[in-house]
Amino acid sequence: MNEATKEIQEVCLRLLARREHSQQELLNKLALRDFDRDDAQPVIDELAEQGWQDDLRYAESYARFRIRKGYGPIRVSYELKQNGIAAFDLDGIVREEAGSWMALLEQVYNKKYTHDAVMERNEWAKRSRFLLQRGFSGAMISALFDELNIRFL
Repeated sequence: MNEATKEIQEVCLRLLARREHSQQELLNKLALRDFDRDDAQPVIDELAEQGWQDDLRYAESYARFRIRKGYGPIRVSYELKQNGIAAFDLDGIVREEAGSWMALLEQVYNKKYTHDAVMERNEWAKRSRFLLQRGFSGAMISALFDELNIRFL
């Protein structure tokens, strides 16, 4: 093992000791430290083979963390894609953590807002924007407002 490979491995192990990382995250962090991607990829592949790095384990850990923070399916999927995880079963994780996306949406809404059966259109728009930014779809938000019987003035 040459010196550069050893250094790449040490950096990767230090990063992985703190928390899970996707392969893409490791490559990006190594690139910031001026390591060549062509030198880093074989080291990361070897770490994955040995079980030190696992994209599935990373995706599960990341998804659990973001769901506990109250983020919806659109936002969590997008963030995972940004970190190199394209295909992942988020629904299984949300069932374990919150029961369903709608249950999570209701928890997020109730934590932030009091239940007002009637509200002004501006307040409705403000609440909708908050939930959209959290990564819930417009259809999910409309279904929540229908379920809670929220009406406009």
